[in-house]
This record gives sequence, structure tokens and C-alpha cells, in this order.
Amino acid sequence: MSGLERQAEVAAFLTPDADGAALLGHVQSMTGVSSAELIPKDQVLAEMTRDYPYTQQAAALAGNPFPDTLRMRVADVEQTRVVAAAAGMLQGVESVEYGAGYVDQAARTLATLRTVGTLLVGLLLGGTLLSILNAVQISMYARRSEINVMRMLGATRSFIQWPYLIEGVLLGLGGALAGLVLLPVAAELTRRAAELVPALPLAQGWGHLLTLWLGLAALGAIVGLLGGWLASGRYLQELE
Repeated sequence: MSGLERQAEVAAFLTPDADGAALLGHVQSMTGVSSAELIPKDQVLAEMTRDYPYTQQAAALAGNPFPDTLRMRVADVEQTRVVAAAAGMLQGVESVEYGAGYVDQAARTLATLRTVGTLLVGLLLGGTLLSILNAVQISMYARRSEINVMRMLGATRSFIQWPYLIEGVLLGLGGALAGLVLLPVAAELTRRAAELVPALPLAQGWGHLLTLWLGLAALGAIVGLLGGWLASGRYLQELE
């Protein structure tokens, strides 16, 4: 969704006597603006003619109706309103357009997706942690005789825990390895989604997916280590 955010733009239409270069320098330093450019009115007319050929005929009769335009790209779609309001107050700016309906809908969609995504990730991590806890506890219970012998021989708590910490990490990495099998499916789904919705750029290519998988593997190892530590610590505490 970060690609969608970076596509949010604000267009400021300048008055005929405006100092475009000075305004460009000012908006480039505004908070929330990632990039800005000054589009001369002749270029604006050329762009409109490319999209709407009849515009050239109207311009031939009545002249170029388009003003010089400052086109600003915002870093976060939620800052679009703030940037538009600040740009509209500048001397030499006649009006501002930023697609209020699109921006508001995009902001609501992003907020919803982030909330749902956070909840799903939390549930998945919680379920993974519980699974590793149960697996390590069952493993320790199956080896309770060996653990009791080690305790009687004076083995420290950390010495007994180490094998189960490693087991927890391996379980976490095993889940990540299972996800590696799904990478071709994820690559195909993102490719088709990008074709269906061109305005919604998605991370495509094996490089992005492998980076995502490496992060998933690291997270699985951390959750596995935590699960092994909690399960082994609780089991040993019950024996004491």
C-alpha cells in the first residue's frame, strides 16, 4: 500500500503574475511534500491534448485556458489535505485540486487495511507461539526421565533449557520454510493483481518476495525462541 500512498498528488493552479520558481522552491520545503515540479501552461495543454484531442481545437479558438501548475507528490496520503490547505494559502496560487473524494476514500481504505493487517498478524503470531509452546512442552514431558536425571546430577537450568530453545527456533524456521513453497503462488497473484488494478502498485519480483520471506524467517525464529524459553521455563518451574 505504500505505492498507493506515494501516488497521491496535489495540483496548485497559479495566477498569471505568480512567481512560479519561487513558489516551487517554497512547496519543495513544505512538510509532507516528497517531490514537486512546475508545469508550464504549454506543457499542461500538451498533456490535455494527448488525453483529449479536442482540447487543441478549443485552444486554437480561445487560446490556452490552462494556468501554470505546481504538481506536488505527498509522502503520505493522509497528509494530502494538509498540503493542499497550505498550498492554497500561498500568494500567487489561485486554486488547489487534490481529488478529495479519492483521497478520503484512499485514507479510509488504508486505515482499515492496516488495522485488519495488524490484527491478523497478531493472531497468527499468537497462534504460532501457542503451537510452539505446546510442542516444546510435549517434547519435555516425553523426556521427563532424562530431565530428572540431569537435575539430580547437578545440571543447571540453562543447560537443560538450551536444547528446547533450539527446538523452538527450528519449529519457527520450519513454518517459514513452509511459506517458501508459496512464493511462486504469491508472485503470480501479485502480478495478476497489478494487471487488474494498475493504480495499486504492489511489490513485485522475486527480490521483494525473498526479502519479505527473510523477514518472516527471522520473525519465526524469534517467536520460536520465545516459545521454547517460556515452555521450558514453566516446565522446569513446575518440577522445582
